[in-house]
Amino acid sequence: MRYLTAGESHGPQLTAIIEGLPAQLPLTAEMINRELKRRQGGHGRGRRMQIEKDTVDIAGGVRHGETLGSPVALVVHNDDWKHWTNIMGIEPVEGDEEVKRQIARPRPGHADLNGGIKYGHRDLRNVLERSSARETTVRVAVGAVAKQVLAELGISIVAHVTEIGGIQADVQKAHGKTAAELRKIIENDPVYCADPEASAKMTALIDETKKKGDSIGGTVEVIVEGMPAGIGSYVHYDRKLDAKIAQAVMSINAFKGVEFGLGFEMARRPGSQVHDEILWSEEDGYTRRTNNLGGFEGGMTTGMPIIVRGVMKPIPTLYKPLESVDIETKEPFKASIERSDSCAVPAASVVAEHVVAWEVANALLEQFDADQLPRLQKNVADYRAYTKGF
Repeated sequence: MRYLTAGESHGPQLTAIIEGLPAQLPLTAEMINRELKRRQGGHGRGRRMQIEKDTVDIAGGVRHGETLGSPVALVVHNDDWKHWTNIMGIEPVEGDEEVKRQIARPRPGHADLNGGIKYGHRDLRNVLERSSARETTVRVAVGAVAKQVLAELGISIVAHVTEIGGIQADVQKAHGKTAAELRKIIENDPVYCADPEASAKMTALIDETKKKGDSIGGTVEVIVEGMPAGIGSYVHYDRKLDAKIAQAVMSINAFKGVEFGLGFEMARRPGSQVHDEILWSEEDGYTRRTNNLGGFEGGMTTGMPIIVRGVMKPIPTLYKPLESVDIETKEPFKASIERSDSCAVPAASVVAEHVVAWEVANALLEQFDADQLPRLQKNVADYRAYTKGF
């Protein structure tokens, strides 16, 4: 599978085209809209979430609730476009600087200055409109389609927040539950955290940070259950599934680090406390005594749950802006202020869930004949039986 997205933060719409989905996959707009609503939630979001009510239009590739095997086109309209039609209009505008609302003051931590240098934009709005995390809206929509593939194959995925602003959740309260049980908890929590005590502290810290005009980041964890062993490959660097997942997580706006299983803790432990002992039973086939490696060995799944975490830096747009330099006058200024969130870690966990879902679904479709959903389901079921009796 592959997909492309197009659109700007305050443009008329966000668009995605997905190619390579199996035919006969059940798919409706409502399936996708449920996930878009989750992305807009979470304590700490800004006023944009009160303006936009994200819903998707399926513009191609689906008939009567099932995919056709042809490319699927998704469109999410930006409700706020009506206030930006002059500023972000498609047609040329001569002169009127007030209409253009040009930006010459880059924000530290954002793509503004580097993007302007790369593409030669003197108006940095041309950079920030696309580099905005608004683009993750349609990536969640794409991931929601991938989650439909996974669901049809008996694979579950869920993400939750493990840390915000230095306040750490007890992850054991999440790891002892199934994906379905964990989802029920986090969807009723203001910061999508499975630890109620930590959640209350996180919520209070977000409020305190917002009053200061500052922002805070955190860590999210994605768990995938039900993956068979041997998905991915060890024979080429670019076919390792954990590497593909790491790249996908790092591609999310403001993410600066990724780890699997014990992650960086492995640097502080001997091998005897890291590697997962192999077990076998007639009922379950091959299993592991632990899951310290997060479901991967040699770039391939082990059959244990995939556990991947990503760290999100504080959002760089601050209501108490840092010092910057005007690219026209070269004089120091306080960086420009764009509408933003004080904390978007809960929303980022939803984005992480969906980019991981895409990579996992894509790996399955690469490995098995996937022109038709029923054939894909049979192939995966046969492979599960093979791995169990290997």
